[in-house]
Amino acid sequence: MTAQPDCASIIPNIQLTFEPGEIQTAIEELHHKYRCLQVGAIANYIPELAKMNPDWFSICVVTADGQCFSVGDSQQLFTIQSISKVFVYGLALEDRGRDRVLATVGVEPTGDAFNAIILDERSQRPYNPMVNAGAIATTSLIQGKGATERLNRMLAMFERYIGHESFIDMPTFMSERTTGHRNRAMAHLMLNFGMIDEKIDEALDLYFQQCSLMVNCLDLAVMAATLANCGINPLNKVQAVSSCYIRDILSVMYTCGMYNFAGEWAYKVGLPAKSGVSGGLIVVVPRRMGIAVFSPLLDERGNSVRGVKVCEELSQRFGLHLFES
Repeated sequence: MTAQPDCASIIPNIQLTFEPGEIQTAIEELHHKYRCLQVGAIANYIPELAKMNPDWFSICVVTADGQCFSVGDSQQLFTIQSISKVFVYGLALEDRGRDRVLATVGVEPTGDAFNAIILDERSQRPYNPMVNAGAIATTSLIQGKGATERLNRMLAMFERYIGHESFIDMPTFMSERTTGHRNRAMAHLMLNFGMIDEKIDEALDLYFQQCSLMVNCLDLAVMAATLANCGINPLNKVQAVSSCYIRDILSVMYTCGMYNFAGEWAYKVGLPAKSGVSGGLIVVVPRRMGIAVFSPLLDERGNSVRGVKVCEELSQRFGLHLFES
């Protein structure tokens, strides 16, 4: 068996051109600049999300050595939504291995919306694990003897990333379960093509539960920093995911994490990222820091309007783009 390279050998070492003390000043300036921006709309196709306050806004940064910086509503709880796909993908890789996961879910960006009902019929796979169809297939790979064990393993995984226990918001879970007809249609279509097994309801419930996990902006920054730190939580030094899969996770985040905005994001920001329709956005600066922004107002692609603007400016201001010369 060929030994896997360690994280340090596969993730670029980004040299920062600023002092840590400048981070707090920068995020405070950006929070002040964009807090009155009222462009976009709250996701209302999930009834519980429609109750969110459009004024909520927070920016948090956690460095790979455990320094934390935050401004705004950093302790406000919200559901993680599609950002969960990143971490469940990592758990599936640990459970099944790279070859098995790749045989089930591809890694190609689609150029379509996150909830598009499209499948790669040629390869008999969903296109990637960041769109809904691919995420449902990924979730179906999580191991466990029954639904309860699988849920507990997933919650334990999130606890390693966050550093403390979290919980599923039951009203959101029930709301998603009741109104998730489009996701249910995707699951049946994948079953028709033999992409997932017959346990559709179990896979969908776990998928709706992972999206209903309660987090705050600082939690997300710690989770992003854990990915930046080769899978080790920088606050408690717990290994949240094997370092050999960091390359896989960040690669898919970079090419697919922002859905049909992925190309422009890669061009302007140039960092692995993942958004969620509750308004969360995480960005990974490999081996240096995790960035999180929370603002529920979304653009037409389902990405946080303030979040995108903040990250574009942070990348430009501090030269964070992966291909910055």
